[in-house]
Amino acid sequence: MALDFFKVQDHAARYRKYRLPSPNEVQGLIVRYLQRKKGKPFSLAVDIGCGSGQSTRGMAPYFERVIGIDVSEAQVEEAKKVDGPDNVSYRRGFAEELEFEEGSVDLVTAGAAAHWFDMKKFMKEVERILKPKGCVALYCYEVPCLLNYDNRTEHPAQIVQDLFTILKPYETKVNKIVWDEYKEVFDAITFPDKERAEDIYIKLKKPVSWFISYLRSSVLYQTYLKNDPENAKASLEKTEQRLLSTMGVSSETVVEFGIKYFCLLASKPE
Repeated sequence: MALDFFKVQDHAARYRKYRLPSPNEVQGLIVRYLQRKKGKPFSLAVDIGCGSGQSTRGMAPYFERVIGIDVSEAQVEEAKKVDGPDNVSYRRGFAEELEFEEGSVDLVTAGAAAHWFDMKKFMKEVERILKPKGCVALYCYEVPCLLNYDNRTEHPAQIVQDLFTILKPYETKVNKIVWDEYKEVFDAITFPDKERAEDIYIKLKKPVSWFISYLRSSVLYQTYLKNDPENAKASLEKTEQRLLSTMGVSSETVVEFGIKYFCLLASKPE
């Protein structure tokens, strides 16, 4: 099962190192929505599927307490290794069995995680633990795209797409939910007051080697690697060499990436 990869310590460490952070643009969007729908005080935020805590720590300035929850003990341990604000803590738990009192939570978030949830059970728990007018925010992102290299012999986006064509046999329903920008997740949100925020674009500067490691850390590639190690390694190496060749750079050259985020927002009835 793909979710099992997150329970392995070395994959959890790789995930912490190469996953994308929760950008200020998304955090600000969520906090403004909560302010508009519920207002202060902001006592408790719960980040479900927190992984190694990138998204959890981003909410710390706005709340008295932020608790990150993940099904994987390995991920929780990675999160605890990172120095963070005193008001942030982590523990193991399940999206469908949230151990919080009824009406005790201001905000429930999930960054790049909701596609793993049993949404029917998750929403029952969200409705139970949120305060009246409390909010839920579920967001994710597309694969980063390389910027400023359009006029090349090979377009970098096509090279990356060629890799995903090779990975297609290993796609699952979970991957398709993300490719469809959480349309299925949005339909599963039971609160009538809900909306989508799309076309949130951020730019990020990283070396090409980071992007290759980002691809390597994906569950889709890790599944391929587990099933066909030799060809998986060869495919990623070929992808890297094609990118370096067409861009005329080295693996440690810092380049600019564009990343599209999308976010689902909903407020519990009063």
